[in-house]
Amino acid sequence: MPKPTDITILEAVCSFDLIPFRTPIKFGGRVMDKTHLINVEVQVATRKGHKTAGFGSMPVGSVWAWPSQDVPDDMAVQAMKDFAEQVTELALDFTDYGHPLDIMLQFSAEYDHLAKQVCQKLKLSEKMPELAQLVSASPLDAAIHDAYGRANEVNSYNALSKQFVHYDLSEYLDKSFAGEYLDKYTLRDPKPRMPLYHLVGALDPVTPAEIEKKVGDGLPETLGEWIKFNGLTHLKIKLNGDNLDWDVNRVLSVEKVAVEAQAARGCAMWFYSLDFNEKCANVKYLLEFLAKVKKQSPAAYDRVQYIEQPTHRDLKAHPENKMHEAAKLKPVVVDESLVDYESLLLAREQGYTGVALKACKGHTESLLLGAAAQKLGMFLCVQDLTCPGYSFLHSASLAARIPGIAAIEGNSRQYCPAANRKWKVTFPSMFEIKDGTVGTEALDGMGLGF
Repeated sequence: MPKPTDITILEAVCSFDLIPFRTPIKFGGRVMDKTHLINVEVQVATRKGHKTAGFGSMPVGSVWAWPSQDVPDDMAVQAMKDFAEQVTELALDFTDYGHPLDIMLQFSAEYDHLAKQVCQKLKLSEKMPELAQLVSASPLDAAIHDAYGRANEVNSYNALSKQFVHYDLSEYLDKSFAGEYLDKYTLRDPKPRMPLYHLVGALDPVTPAEIEKKVGDGLPETLGEWIKFNGLTHLKIKLNGDNLDWDVNRVLSVEKVAVEAQAARGCAMWFYSLDFNEKCANVKYLLEFLAKVKKQSPAAYDRVQYIEQPTHRDLKAHPENKMHEAAKLKPVVVDESLVDYESLLLAREQGYTGVALKACKGHTESLLLGAAAQKLGMFLCVQDLTCPGYSFLHSASLAARIPGIAAIEGNSRQYCPAANRKWKVTFPSMFEIKDGTVGTEALDGMGLGF
């Protein structure tokens, strides 16, 4: 039955911004020194004719979403931007009314077709990955959820109950969710504050001796300086996955600097997450790595909160990479492989015990996978895509509204802080980090909360 809260899309506009980095990031064996933001604004109306706007923004993140040996990164960026424009145009053809969950479900059915058209036009030699499609469509997804909340004068996270949504979760997941709605798996108010995970990239200086050339912009340039500057308690360490000695020594180096820096500020407890960006050849590598870290520094080992996707993202092609033994030691989180409910179930079958939610995979998909992970009793985290400004606030709002998520990543303040300036004025608690936390209680407004 129609609901008065349903919306239709009147206008949709896609635009782009180039964001240069103050320092480069290396992950998955590749280096980034800039990013492109996809921005989408939509105009919507309710059945009663109430009109309003919504906005969504997300970095392209092609190096992460579309790592390819055959498609140059500049072409992958162009394809993802073209796809974002095509999805936005698709929204203009939507003449029905509905809830954002159902609107995006309809749009997602067209993603493969649109991706094929984009790749054919650009004469690319391979198909656009599903992950790249999700990233490119995520700004539209966010904009529609944002507009829906604003049109109904409610926070979008509080518009996920039977009052607003047409179908229970069995429509989007499976029959085990019959009678349940997303309000069961989200919070009515955002968590007041959340610890911030700081990225220790493979190229980032840990000690002054590692600085090849100073940036000289007044911001910290070594790990010890960042810990003092932001009062950090959570550190995400990027690792190579193909050089065991380097990976072990990297963790030990971070531990040595962190011990000194934390002692100076009187901090006795802090945490690490370890990210191999799927570069480990097999699980044996990970087990050997953990054994070496534990032997050489039991304290550093104990601080590891979870491990991100250590092996290849294609789970079906690599069924031998089972995580059961590693997951007995630490939560092992599926990231690049996680694109839908089916991939979540497969990852769980292969031994993964946690999931990484990302706003860049789509607001709708993140909410659904967050619900599924909670029901399955899995470890939860929300991760970053070097999201500046609006996109970081979106990612933070997601983390603040899903139970069980203890911390949030946010590294745009390290690599592209200039893009945060205008947002810093309105949301200082989110961008001025002094005690290692972000003030997510500020994300309680209409729409996505900000």
